[in-house]
Amino acid sequence: MPNVLAERYASPALKAVWSPAGRIGIERDFWIAVMKAQRDLGVAIPAQAIADYERVKGDINLARIAERERLTLHDVKARIEEFSGLAGHECIHLGLTSRDLTENVEQLQVHRSLGVVRMKAAAALLALAKQARAHRALMLTGRTHNVPAQPTTLGKRLAMFGQELLAAFTRIDELAARYPVRGLKGAVGTQLDQLTLLGGSAAKVARLEARVVKHLGFKTPLFAVGQVYPRSLDFEVVSALHQLAAAAASFATTLRLMAGQGLLTEGFQKGQVGSSAMPHKVNARNCERICGFATILSGYVTMTGALAGHQWNEGDVSCSVVRRVALPDAFFAIDGLLETYLTVLRQMEIFPAAIAAENTRNLPFLATTTILMEAVKAGAGRETAHEAIKEHALAAAKAMRSGGDADLVGRLAGDARLKLTRAKLEAILSEGSRFVGAAPQQVDMFVAEARRAAAKVKGAAGYQPGRLL
Repeated sequence: MPNVLAERYASPALKAVWSPAGRIGIERDFWIAVMKAQRDLGVAIPAQAIADYERVKGDINLARIAERERLTLHDVKARIEEFSGLAGHECIHLGLTSRDLTENVEQLQVHRSLGVVRMKAAAALLALAKQARAHRALMLTGRTHNVPAQPTTLGKRLAMFGQELLAAFTRIDELAARYPVRGLKGAVGTQLDQLTLLGGSAAKVARLEARVVKHLGFKTPLFAVGQVYPRSLDFEVVSALHQLAAAAASFATTLRLMAGQGLLTEGFQKGQVGSSAMPHKVNARNCERICGFATILSGYVTMTGALAGHQWNEGDVSCSVVRRVALPDAFFAIDGLLETYLTVLRQMEIFPAAIAAENTRNLPFLATTTILMEAVKAGAGRETAHEAIKEHALAAAKAMRSGGDADLVGRLAGDARLKLTRAKLEAILSEGSRFVGAAPQQVDMFVAEARRAAAKVKGAAGYQPGRLL
């Protein structure tokens, strides 16, 4: 049965990293790199043997390897036998244990995947900054508890979600830069077999490991590990992916609410169908998908969190079945989420007239804190004015819902406790720009920070998401 996350949602770049054939290709490159380094350090490996392994490294037959594994009941041994059988030599895996292979290869898969995620997260920052900038001053009814509260701008609302995305991107960026690799440590981490193979020379063992680590593309190896690297590192990676997903899901949740209020859509393509039964439906299906991916990732956080702190002595493989699922699928999920997120950010459509109509309906209520301060300036007691405004606001809201007289301004103007005339109240409400406070300036700050963060990521500015199903 195919992996649904991979086949339906993940991009070709991520699938290539985690595919069975892709993994075996990485393993074979790893074995060849180790052989070359060992030969240069004095191990008797014929140059022809290395050439023969390189000649057949692309001959990857998954069915043949699976047949060997059914006999050996050991996946690495099956892949060793297959590769050596193709090359006609027995020169790979000298001085290595299975975990010297699998740990480093899996960490390389993680590191390459973090690079893809980092690039797409930077692209999302730029796309969100573009939308925030475009709607920097578009006044919007701000809501707390999903109830109208005070005016803000659409750009500020987007920048608010951008702040969370920026924090998540920074974490991914820093993690990718410092992510360490296990290196060549042997069965229990002492490097005994490599020391034996290299004549007891610790200097040669260090040079061998440094060369392999460089081949893999890492900066530094862990220096004191056992058979496996700490599984808390897997938890750190997956929880960082979840933090990134949470930023996108916060955005998507509010867009779903706004779409329901008719203020925007996430984009609706030619030929798209919102409902098989209701032709008028324009559902926020992509935003729902983003939220679904975030939920999936929360499950993988739980799975990898359960592995952290459960390593026996120098290592065991009780984590293996969990990691085979959690690591690739966590990356498939975040990849699908980012592809969807970028699609929404590029296709979303805003309806300024609908937003303005909501503002007109709500503005007298949204301006009550400003009216309270103006009443105090006019000589009213703060608590007296607060009580008067509350009485009239609640009565006007009830009237608006029941079809009665909802003229809040008239009600306030008629209350002597507030010391404000109707002309004064209408003048206050006419100054729309004052109600959004520093929202436009906060948008500018976010845009500048997002551009600065994304500028160092190659490919982010021009990245285009693939077409979604």
